[in-house]
Amino acid sequence: MAKPFKELKEKMSPQRREKIEHRAQAMLISMALQELRQTRQLTQQELANILNVNQAALSKMENQTDIRVSTLSKLLSAMGGTLKIVAEFPDGEVIINQFERV
Repeated sequence: MAKPFKELKEKMSPQRREKIEHRAQAMLISMALQELRQTRQLTQQELANILNVNQAALSKMENQTDIRVSTLSKLLSAMGGTLKIVAEFPDGEVIINQFERV
């Protein structure tokens, strides 16, 4: 019989539990635009209407692997968010702010 994950988790070392928690958080913050739109409970048509584009154009935007910062910013804004670009370095992170005016 399968055991509840809670029981398995309780038997893990604190280091293992922390590693699992970090991986889970990374998965939650790493998602494609389509997944993000769906978690915001928006259809392609609804988001397309907000952006004043047709559904096919929105589909193309969601599936691009190389997207303009201004386009990404507009998409996120239409979903109620803002774009923040962070550069990660071994000694820390830097927020790139030149795109805030896009």
